[in-house]
Amino acid sequence: MASFLKITLQLAVYILIYLLASAAVNYFSLPLPANIVGMLLMFILVLSGIVPVRLVKRGSAFLLSEMLLFFIPAVVAIVNYFDVLAEDGGRILAVIALSTLLVLSATAWVVDKLFSYENRRLLK
Repeated sequence: MASFLKITLQLAVYILIYLLASAAVNYFSLPLPANIVGMLLMFILVLSGIVPVRLVKRGSAFLLSEMLLFFIPAVVAIVNYFDVLAEDGGRILAVIALSTLLVLSATAWVVDKLFSYENRRLLK
């Protein structure tokens, strides 16, 4: 029961961060979705030590373990748009493949640059 309570409270922290981010997006008319602002806010809070990792670790582990449930509505929505997929499915898959390749390439490039920078910095 204590574990359930901890997870519930940690999920409440995530919800609170999201609500704060949503309010910030609305108040400042930010061109970003609230979930992105919330992730940045959570990152800053954890990095600065204001929110210790132990305060959100179990809640995040729970969310990750149940992630499949979050994709079920998207899969059901695909079934509703079968005619669109039948007509434009090839183009959609091409865009997905190309964008995935671009994201992977950009990520690899950034990691390579950071790794090289760290090696140069450590060798000095």
